[in-house]
This record gives sequence, structure tokens and C-alpha cells, in this order.
Amino acid sequence: MVIPVHDVNPARRTPWVTYALLAAGIVVFLLTPGMAGSVVGESSLAQLCHLQAFLDQYAAVPRELIHHQMPRLVPTGDIGVGPRGPGCVVGPPPYDKSPELSVLTAMFLHGSWLHLLGNMLFLWIFGNNIEDRMGHIRFLLFYVICGYAASYGFAVLNNASADPLIGASGAIAGVLGAYLVLYPRARVWVLVPFLIFLPLRLPAWTVLGLWFVLQAVYSSGEGVSDAGTVAYAAHIVGFLAGMLIAWPLRPGTPPPPEPRGILFGRRARPGW
Repeated sequence: MVIPVHDVNPARRTPWVTYALLAAGIVVFLLTPGMAGSVVGESSLAQLCHLQAFLDQYAAVPRELIHHQMPRLVPTGDIGVGPRGPGCVVGPPPYDKSPELSVLTAMFLHGSWLHLLGNMLFLWIFGNNIEDRMGHIRFLLFYVICGYAASYGFAVLNNASADPLIGASGAIAGVLGAYLVLYPRARVWVLVPFLIFLPLRLPAWTVLGLWFVLQAVYSSGEGVSDAGTVAYAAHIVGFLAGMLIAWPLRPGTPPPPEPRGILFGRRARPGW
């Protein structure tokens, strides 16, 4: 998989919504119970219990979204000792959860620093141009709609799952789909892991098209061992939703500037 680092496609206006989404994702991650331990690679049982209780309350759960089947017992965040040793205490939920609202809150939750940074990187590179084309308010609505489409699309395909669904990946996949529709010829600087990280400048349709194909392959369980822990199907639905919404905006979208210099290597960097 190539790693995008920069696109040759300047925006005309300051992407305030993109900046706000980036800041919100980072702040929520740092304030999420138990996430401090994940940053340094250590988590105590107390942190894990707090995190589990927090996610059960604010993460989207496919079974809840489709069937409105709320669990009778949820982690309370406390630690107890049972026949098998210490563990997280469960009890009746002390809150009334709205499955529909949980889709929105889940967009700002991430399970690890790698999960967060990966999402924020893609939003940072591609979000500003989509916001520039749509405008601030419409871009925010677009982002939320793609996130909802991705979560409910995944829930329909996994309606019996009780695993929490978190992350901005579905909404950001919508941003990638819109970028592919609006700026397919924009050049994107990427790092390709080939013995070393080789910098290349590739057209957006190649980078994003490869990303989408990999999501489709991974969603089938091929090529990865963690297909059950990553919602690849949500990425696909979000990407398609973004393409569909952005399609009417193709006419009148100014083309990106033509990059100068060679397409790869150190000598091409001045053309950023």
C-alpha cells in the first residue's frame, strides 16, 4: 500500500472545517478513557475497563443500529474479581443510548494512535480540496452523511454483530471518493515501501483507485489477518457514497495545476 504525503492541488480558501475535524479527532482521542496507555503501549486493567464502558456507550453497534436491541448488561468501568480472576464488572446501563446518535459520536473515536494518525493523514491531504469545492457547511454535511452511510451500510451487512464500530474511516472514505470524481488527474506524492520508502508522484486516480481495490479485497478476508477487526465494508460504502454525492459537482470543477519536473525522485521536490 502506498502512503500519501502531499497532493499538488492548492485550495483557494482556508479549510476551517477540515482543521476543526482534525483537531476534534485528536482532542477526543486524548480525552478517551484508556487511550493514554495505548499511546505508550501500556494499558492497565482499570484503563481497559473504563475504555470498554466508554465505547459501549458512545460507539455505534450494528445490532443496535438495525434491530434496536440494547444490551441488558454493559461494563460499568469498575474492576471486580470473579471465579476466573480480575475482570470488568457488568451491570444494567445507567444511561439511555440513542443508536442513531451513536453513529455521530463514533466518528470521533479511535482505537489506537495508529488508527487516529492514519485517518487524520488522509483527511489532511484530501479534505481541503473537497471543502474548497463544496464550501464549509456543505462539506460538513457531506462528511457526516458519508459517515452515516458507511456505518449503516456496514450494519446492514453485519446486523448481528455486537462489536463496537468506531473511527472516521467511513466519512474520510467518502472524501476520497469525492476526490477521485472531482480531481482524478491531480498529482499525489506518495511513499512506496520498496526496500526503502521510495517517493513517487502519481495521479490521484491511481492512488485512490488502488486504495479502493485493496479495501474490496480486504473486505473479502483475502490478504489480511485482521479482516474481522477492520470495517473494510464501511470504507467501501463511504467511498461510493462520496463518489455519488460529488458526481453532480464535476461540471465546473477547475482542473488541478499541471505539476512541473520529473515524476519521482529528489529533483522533483521543488515542484511541490
